[in-house]
Amino acid sequence: MEIAIIGAGIGGLTLALRLHQKGLKPRVYETTAELRPLGVGIVSQPYGTREMTELGLLDELNAASVDSIESLYYNQYGQEIYGERCGSHMGYPHAQRFIHRGIWQMMLYKAVVERLGKDAVVLGARCAGFEQDDTGVTIRFTAHPAATNPVPTEVRADVMIASDGINSAVRAQLHPQKSKPHFSGITLWRGVTLMKPFKTGGAILHIGAPSQGSLIVYPIVDNYEGTGLTLVNWIVEQNDRAESIEDWNQKGDVAEIAHMFDECELDFINVGEMLRNSKEVYLFPLIDHDPLEQWSFGRVTLMGDAAHAMYPRGGNGACQALVDARVVAEKLITIESPAEAFKAYEEERRPIANRLVLANRGDGPEVVRRIVEERTGGKRFDDIEKVLPFAEADSIFKEYHRLAGMKRPNENPNEASGFRSVFFHNA
Repeated sequence: MEIAIIGAGIGGLTLALRLHQKGLKPRVYETTAELRPLGVGIVSQPYGTREMTELGLLDELNAASVDSIESLYYNQYGQEIYGERCGSHMGYPHAQRFIHRGIWQMMLYKAVVERLGKDAVVLGARCAGFEQDDTGVTIRFTAHPAATNPVPTEVRADVMIASDGINSAVRAQLHPQKSKPHFSGITLWRGVTLMKPFKTGGAILHIGAPSQGSLIVYPIVDNYEGTGLTLVNWIVEQNDRAESIEDWNQKGDVAEIAHMFDECELDFINVGEMLRNSKEVYLFPLIDHDPLEQWSFGRVTLMGDAAHAMYPRGGNGACQALVDARVVAEKLITIESPAEAFKAYEEERRPIANRLVLANRGDGPEVVRRIVEERTGGKRFDDIEKVLPFAEADSIFKEYHRLAGMKRPNENPNEASGFRSVFFHNA
């Protein structure tokens, strides 16, 4: 079977490896002329780490990432709202890992080249459109100006899977009225800072009052370049800034946002100093896509951000693409008709992914900080149990974990929290 994958991001490369495990040799077509380790931090949830384990890449993932031990939530003053253990420290069979997105992508790219051969990834090939018939798909390409290898103008394949991201050319052709991303009104600032390890060395911090702005902080590289220091990833959500261009590499001036968390008082980290000491800072409009009612059209289907781009809350975007890849590969190898295989894949994955898209619009698990802000009027509290009791907060987190497909290992299978509606507060 000739399989064309559009896009060499985390999802597309994972799909190539999954198909190779099934005895197939797909080819990946990537728009950029050179893959480089771009981006900042990302999270491999326990189910994402499971997918990497099944691909035989756990050792590589562990070597390039930081073990996630605990997740802690604070208001804008640095008062703790809620905390939970992460990954294997919670009892999951797999760890949660913090990693640089570019490092993760290059790890997968290296594995694809080693296992499938150098010709398995065609760089500098931008999908310009496609047509399909009863026997296959004809895909048209244009070459990137900087492409150093020959780029085909046209390729014939039995099937095509589009993993070409939030601005997917394939999605635009399949859903021309739904190809424009939805802007949240929030600007996402991302940066990295070299600093001393904090807390357990594996803590992710969620700080702020959502009406004013939010900050997430976590380590992505231990002992960076032998310095003994940790490379820390931070993300700031800034409200009511004009929409900027959709470019993950757009540089920003941290002075615009550094003051936002000066009133946060934590005894283990100086948040304002961390922001001002950033090595690099980027900004991007916080966007997603409205959930689609259909991903698969005959011999063509969507996966990853092309199918279900979501706000990066709860750390599930990339991991959902990993699951897409496994399910697509399973269906293609077990169902004779490609169209039926893609239909079965969509029926399994689309309801789950679409629920997460909507849940993340409504704050995702970050909703606990919004609840505290609303109940306190944005003021300091004396006793968090009188504002948001632990049992209530814990039920909210249990439900979000269920939505993401990673129910807590110690949870009663018949237990229902009843807090699902809070995730769709702003959907």
